[in-house]
Amino acid sequence: MKKIILAIEGMTCSACSNGLEKYLNKQNGIINASVNLVMANATIDYDENILNQEKIEKYVKQAGFSSAGIFKEFKIEKKSKSEKIKFVIFSILAIILMYISMGQMIKLPTIPVFDPHQNPITYVSTIFVLTILFLIYGWDILKNGYKNLIHRVPNMDTLVSIGVISSFLYSLYGMYMVIKGNHEYAMDLYFESSAIIIYFIKLGRYLDGMSKDKTKEAIKKLVEITPNTATIEVNGVEKTVTLDEIKKGTIIIAKPGDKIAVDGEIIEGKTHLDESFITGESKPASKKEGEKVIAGSLNYDGFIKYKAEKIGKESTVSEIVRLVLEASNTKAPIAKLADKISGYFVPIVIIIAVLTLIIYLILGYDLSIAISTFVTILVVACPCSLGLATPLAIVVSEGVCASNGILVKKSEVLENASKINTIVFDKTGTLTYGKLRISKIYNYSQQEEEKVIQLAGSIECKSAHPIGKAFVEYMEEQKIEKLIVDEFEDVPGYGIIGKIQNRQIILGNNKIVEKYNIKNTHLEDEKELAQSGNSIIYVIENQEIIALIGVNDIVRKNAKEVIKQLNDKHIQTIMLTGDNKQTAEKIATELGISRVISNVLPAEKADMIKQLKQEKNYVMMCGDGINDSPALANSDIGVSVKSGTDIAMDSSDVILTKNDLNSILKLINISQKTVRNIKQNLFWAFFYNMLMIPIAIGVLKPIGISINPMFASLAMMFSSLTVILNALRLKKVCN
Repeated sequence: MKKIILAIEGMTCSACSNGLEKYLNKQNGIINASVNLVMANATIDYDENILNQEKIEKYVKQAGFSSAGIFKEFKIEKKSKSEKIKFVIFSILAIILMYISMGQMIKLPTIPVFDPHQNPITYVSTIFVLTILFLIYGWDILKNGYKNLIHRVPNMDTLVSIGVISSFLYSLYGMYMVIKGNHEYAMDLYFESSAIIIYFIKLGRYLDGMSKDKTKEAIKKLVEITPNTATIEVNGVEKTVTLDEIKKGTIIIAKPGDKIAVDGEIIEGKTHLDESFITGESKPASKKEGEKVIAGSLNYDGFIKYKAEKIGKESTVSEIVRLVLEASNTKAPIAKLADKISGYFVPIVIIIAVLTLIIYLILGYDLSIAISTFVTILVVACPCSLGLATPLAIVVSEGVCASNGILVKKSEVLENASKINTIVFDKTGTLTYGKLRISKIYNYSQQEEEKVIQLAGSIECKSAHPIGKAFVEYMEEQKIEKLIVDEFEDVPGYGIIGKIQNRQIILGNNKIVEKYNIKNTHLEDEKELAQSGNSIIYVIENQEIIALIGVNDIVRKNAKEVIKQLNDKHIQTIMLTGDNKQTAEKIATELGISRVISNVLPAEKADMIKQLKQEKNYVMMCGDGINDSPALANSDIGVSVKSGTDIAMDSSDVILTKNDLNSILKLINISQKTVRNIKQNLFWAFFYNMLMIPIAIGVLKPIGISINPMFASLAMMFSSLTVILNALRLKKVCN
């Protein structure tokens, strides 16, 4: 299976995106297709043995749209100067047309040459010419409308096109009658309706475009983190180049005040870098030779040279942008419901409009009134507001999350996080910093303590677990040399094994002692270490415990406050750890966590998550993403706390790149506000249509309330803008 993201042109409303999505999902070889109206793209999973990009683009064309190729990068297009000038010109023409056609109705001074009573032919000809100009201006709407009708994916353009053309053709007949001498028809034309409907649709889309761009600003800021150029060194000479010219292995120079151009490794010099956009740490990070740098970091005070390692799409920032964009292309359950409804909406509106036209004619109304009502119903119906209700809110929220260091991989997380009633925390690296240090060593062997640490540390250096880092740091501080390790083996949930000089060394917790049936006479020492909050490492050689090492961790400074706030929200907090019971309970008591499940293996963690879900809990699992993968995968929402440089390999639903537990509270808060905003948007979209369609039909005419096609198009525009502006509020309320 392969995935492709195509840029799609020609989509104007939710009926477009829904129609294309349905069409693509019906095609042989396409496993899943998701179309995003706001981002104007389609994410397609397909069988590469059956399809390729060219064939998929043909399907897009068959559905009535066009592909602009691979969705390469995120851009916010500025309105072109010519587009603005064209819009200003047609705004002036709209005012002139309205004055000529409707001025006398509101007692404005009449221009004699355009008076429908004195010069009906001049009057009719003038508004006809002006209307033709507007039809040319809105040709894209008319073309798309009928094209999508032919392809059986009718959309908002279809409704507008049918209404505009119907109104225009009737008015053309009236114009013919005026030229023949029946001047009474001059007051019974709807040319201006056709023109002004197009104008208001264009106005709405112009404003929609600007508003939609605002929804993407947070994502745009991520793209703009990296500089456009960099200084490289070629044969000892400095040269300024664009990022596209940088290759892997290129030596790049960063002076004070420069931004790091690509991910890499320092080969010369030392400095302090601001990495707050990734780590959330406001204090500049000290960097020296051999350490990694992240693209977008700001170089404060040093001169460094670094070697490019990750360029283009491989960089940390590009990976973050990719995740955010892919998340916005997934659909929350509430969005799928809205899409399903809007998919039936356009055909139902067309049926209602046609039935109303027929009923009006049967009841004896004039053809002009029947057609005006028919057009009004088509134009006033607004599938746009219904279809935009969810994706706009999701895109805004995705951007807000990303700017807060919360990478959400699926948009359903933004809906489901508000339902969480149980949060399960791993201990090491999640509730604690994972910056472990060796605090106590019990040496039961005849060897020197340094030799025991050398044996244990050399094997621990091979491990990815935070405990391994504690040994590395200790050995560096004590200047203890590493030994060569053979036959290294990681035993998940138990420990690690390795051979040094043909001596097998086993390291692990008390479970590894039980696993290998080793006699343990050091339980009192273990208990003492555990009561002091230590993680326990047994060192075993030749079926004998030769040492017991206590490794201490530091509890995250804000963990206690986060747990308190979660408890205040009546969210159950649980610690689930492979560490011993005494250590786990000590830290849990300190943090205010009431329930502790300790001494569990990674597979057992997953079973505990399943059990909690069976108890009708909606479970979020928060871990470091190393030993917690099974539990993260089995939870309703898996959250990993980790460095931003690790995001590409992560399998959880959410990544907290700022290593801050407050982000969990922010995620829940953003989710609650997003769901509330979506419900508000859907309410206003449904309320608008439930109110305006009956008014357009004429249900309220007996009490003097009615609208014409021009006001219908204006009302439709305001309906979409209401939803857009409400979604934009999320940027303020979520930050």
